[in-house]
Amino acid sequence: MSIDVHAHIIPPDFVKALGKGRYGLEIGYEGDRVHASFSDGPEIGSLRADLRDVDGRMVAMDRMGVNVQILANWIDLNGYALAAQTGAAYCRLFNESLAGIVASHPDRFMAMATVPLQAPELAAEELTYAVRELGMVGVQIASTVNDQELDEPELDAFWEAAEALRCIVLLHPYNPLPKRGLRRYFLTNAVGRPAETTIAIGHIIFGGVLERFPNLLICVVHGGGFLPYQVGRMDQAYHAKPELAATKLSRRPSEWARHLYYDTVTHNPDVLSFLIGQVGEEHLVMGTDYPFEMGDTAPIDTIRAIPGLSDAERDSIIDGNLRRLLAGVGA
Repeated sequence: MSIDVHAHIIPPDFVKALGKGRYGLEIGYEGDRVHASFSDGPEIGSLRADLRDVDGRMVAMDRMGVNVQILANWIDLNGYALAAQTGAAYCRLFNESLAGIVASHPDRFMAMATVPLQAPELAAEELTYAVRELGMVGVQIASTVNDQELDEPELDAFWEAAEALRCIVLLHPYNPLPKRGLRRYFLTNAVGRPAETTIAIGHIIFGGVLERFPNLLICVVHGGGFLPYQVGRMDQAYHAKPELAATKLSRRPSEWARHLYYDTVTHNPDVLSFLIGQVGEEHLVMGTDYPFEMGDTAPIDTIRAIPGLSDAERDSIIDGNLRRLLAGVGA
């Protein structure tokens, strides 16, 4: 059995409901193409057909050797720009639409919730509903919330709920480094997204989120961005400038980095070997980033190619570590 922790979807029923002009999201059609934009928020653009094609997804999963995908929203549709109550209704629609897909294919899919982080109390309520009533196993969140960082005290209501539910929090980059010139050379994705992730994790660690909620299960996509390679620099900041970097920490950042989980989407088995040296193989979980071009279309081959691991350790990354985490969700 193989489980993919990092896969994106847009439920077709969700798109149909949005087409009625609800939630301030405008949907337009041009042949088979579907376009979306928030009336008072960011331009979304085309909703890719492969994000909406459930049958084609299962064919691709079989080709990749993936038995089960844990489905999450396309991060651009997080809905954080919506007003609080509208955002809550938007997330409820998405989560119930996604739950319908899982119910139709329970042997192939699990689900991550979308929650209105712009309203943390409502986000906590929606996450609780998604886990306890819809059977979801976690929640995907973006790296910022309307330009606010993830260590803001107002978000503690959400973190508290996620910790209590023992569900997976999948941290995904969004709108990377918006004031930098990343349009050339595909740098938005090649460099911007892992950099955005690293900044978000920096705020979570240095901001004391893990100190306040030590039982959080946070999984960082794209192998943790640049965090594993630069965690020593974070430790140096902790020691060299404690009046800035250690005000909310009682332990070195590298200790908290070993508390996190990381997907395998790094495109290099040697990089994964380095990551294992930093955090241990028990903190790696398989990912694909389906259906995007920067995803891993042969995730099991990537894991099998990591040097120096036993077969049992490779199997743990393919599914065992996730199964251990999933066993406690909602407990």
